[in-house]
Amino acid sequence: MAAELAARVLQPAVVAAPARRRSAARLVSAVWPKLGAIALVLVVWQVVVWSGWRPESLLPGPVPVLQRLAGSLARLDFYVGIATTLRRALVGYALALGAGLTVAILVARVQLLRRSVGSILVGLQSMPSIAWFPFAVLLLQRTEGAITFVVLLGAGPAIAAGLLTGIDQVNPLQIRVGRAMGATGLRLYRHVILPAALPGFVSGLKQGWAFAWRSLMSAELLVAAGPSLGVQLQAARNVGDTRQLLALMIVICAIGIGIDGLLGSLERGVRTRWGLAGAEA
Repeated sequence: MAAELAARVLQPAVVAAPARRRSAARLVSAVWPKLGAIALVLVVWQVVVWSGWRPESLLPGPVPVLQRLAGSLARLDFYVGIATTLRRALVGYALALGAGLTVAILVARVQLLRRSVGSILVGLQSMPSIAWFPFAVLLLQRTEGAITFVVLLGAGPAIAAGLLTGIDQVNPLQIRVGRAMGATGLRLYRHVILPAALPGFVSGLKQGWAFAWRSLMSAELLVAAGPSLGVQLQAARNVGDTRQLLALMIVICAIGIGIDGLLGSLERGVRTRWGLAGAEA
């Protein structure tokens, strides 16, 4: 009786131990390639510095740059700049999301728009977003609105193109079944087409973020509005502070990779939920 009671008490721990080991193994397998890539970049960076290709005043090594970054983390204005840049990124990306979603649904529903606007979306997507900046300045002056305008036009076409690609890949049988069940018009898009197109749409969201982040950084370098990361980057360049310049570049890269990783996790989750993860393997 005592042995049976002890077995019942120990059984949850015995079952939980392999699950914890599997979780730890998955965490290690996901983290070590990234840590290895970071270590490789730091080693190559240090080797280039040691080669004497440029004096250390122009190209400092990773240690002094990381020390400068650690010092920046103790300053309030550093976090204010990050908050300003992230706010602009989120506002511009949200507007691009709304515009891209609207345009994609209209283009998908109206064949005339598909033939005329579809190719324009491809052209806008391939167009460098910074090319819009002179027009944005003439239209809105050197203001927050000009920055948001550039981010919108940088990310919107990519998001719209991603949703259109997802809609084009929807199985026609699903559409026929939805219509047979009484889903027509916007109800068909809401309950059948858009859920089926979600994997392609999430891929467009990820690509749209990359365009939005690059557009924002370009615009902030040209518009000195507020204590943003772009303004701090330009200020470090003006005074020749290469350590601060590289430290800010590390922060900008880390933020971009972090949010891209979150969207990538969302994309993998959606593809797994839709049964598409096995096809990628």
